[in-house]
Amino acid sequence: MDISIVLEDYKLNVRAAAVIIHNNKVLVHKNVNSDHYSLIGGRVQLGEDSATTVKREVQEEIGKDIEVTGYIATVENFFEMNGQKYHEYLFINKAEFINEEDKHIDYTLKNVEGKDYLQYEWLDLDKIEAYPLLPKVVPGILKDGNFPVHKINVD
Repeated sequence: MDISIVLEDYKLNVRAAAVIIHNNKVLVHKNVNSDHYSLIGGRVQLGEDSATTVKREVQEEIGKDIEVTGYIATVENFFEMNGQKYHEYLFINKAEFINEEDKHIDYTLKNVEGKDYLQYEWLDLDKIEAYPLLPKVVPGILKDGNFPVHKINVD
């Protein structure tokens, strides 16, 4: 069961994301019907730690095995989407593909769950602040490179 609770007019989410970097590019996902990118990941399940969450989510979404190699950030994220207010805790982990062949992937990946509206792209870290990557504090975290950090994001 995902940790996602509706309280009063807020939805509380606990999420975890992976930062996978190759050739100075970071892997992100995009819903083709939206105007922004997000780090690959998803909701933490009850009784699950954030490292396990990102391993599970990456396997479910793109069919690749990863290992968590470090911790990058905690983001307290407050935003509104489709008329719903969100209070979200986002745990960002550094990760690498386990399979050596996967470490050379530089093309857009498709969702293996059949969610054709999701695609996985590589964004150039040198231009990371030019992309609509959410939460808005993430590009600065990645550009800075000083980990771990704690940030509060209010959109």
